[in-house]
Amino acid sequence: MTNPVSRRNFMKSAVWAGAAAGVLGTRMWADNYSLKEEFDLILKNGTVIDGIQDKEFNADIGIAGERIKAVGNLSKSRAKTVLDASGKTVSPGFIDIHAHSDLEPFLNPKGESKIRQGVTTELNGNCGFSAFPVNLTLQTEAGGLAEQFKIKIDWTDLNGYQARLRESKFAVNHATLIGHGTLRSSVLGYAKRDPSGQELEEMKQLTAKAMQQGAFGLSSGLEYYPGSITAPEEIIEICKVIAQYGGIYATHIRSEDQKVIESVAEAIYTA
Repeated sequence: MTNPVSRRNFMKSAVWAGAAAGVLGTRMWADNYSLKEEFDLILKNGTVIDGIQDKEFNADIGIAGERIKAVGNLSKSRAKTVLDASGKTVSPGFIDIHAHSDLEPFLNPKGESKIRQGVTTELNGNCGFSAFPVNLTLQTEAGGLAEQFKIKIDWTDLNGYQARLRESKFAVNHATLIGHGTLRSSVLGYAKRDPSGQELEEMKQLTAKAMQQGAFGLSSGLEYYPGSITAPEEIIEICKVIAQYGGIYATHIRSEDQKVIESVAEAIYTA
């Protein structure tokens, strides 16, 4: 009798098998049809590290539009632009999983500090701060930063924020968490108290809305105000909403020095 396969192990093996098949299939496709194919760009003779296989390999990469269409021997293919990558490593763009570039696109849309490091995707909204939701009638951290850098906030939710990001033509792909501190201040302002039942419900509704609009989860900054006065139960109630959408919870713990053990225990308890 075979051993039962858990859902987690099935998903893990399926993802790796699919990814490997996709890469290997693409390389075979490139070898078989190289005579017919035309690309916008070919990177030739590079040492490829694709993040899937366990070792590097030499290959050409054919790009059409914004898509990688082939990896393999493209010596007989044609392209509008050919770059010789001999002696260089070619890899997918790096993902910065903990960025604080929430308002950066409106100041430096080229994102040069990240692009020059090979970063092509950022996850923002960390440590309890995000650029949304915004309550235009309340004083918030996002509003203070926007005023400091002369950025006009004309959005209230993630959809509006994303629309402004597209207008900025930011050079880096952008994903975001919901910052608990921003979420809280959009309902309570800077009030130094627990939310009422109605206020907590409003926070949960705003969380659900943001998740529906494409947020990846929740972040907390428990070492900073207002996270520092927030009880674990408040975070847990909001995380219940995040869990319904398959989101993640990322925390800047309550203390990194004198009470680090207790703070890690709180993070585990919350999760």
